[in-house]
Amino acid sequence: MKQLRPVIIALLLALGTMPALALDPPYQKQMERLSEIMGSLYFLQPLCSSTTVDWRAQLSDLIDLDKPDEDRRQRLAGAFNSGYQAYARFHHACTPAATEALNRLLQEAERTARDIHTRFAE
Repeated sequence: MKQLRPVIIALLLALGTMPALALDPPYQKQMERLSEIMGSLYFLQPLCSSTTVDWRAQLSDLIDLDKPDEDRRQRLAGAFNSGYQAYARFHHACTPAATEALNRLLQEAERTARDIHTRFAE
């Protein structure tokens, strides 16, 4: 055990000199899912609804309020783009399936945003 002590101390000293990695906030996964939903809505809503929200602008405002580091900002933007692409691949017209997806996504977005706000807003 005494032989291990210098190794542990050296390891701790080495770790102390390494730059700290940024930690994600506890709501990061929910924010990424909300971003993905918003990307899906950005595609589906103009396809199936006369009332449109600029979901890209909404996400941009949300990101600005959250003030994430560049890595988190890129992940949120990537989730938005993934959500957009997921629906753009299969929906080219407003079908009953697209309308149902739109309605479910709107409900999930509302639940997710409310949950983030309730649990993590100051």
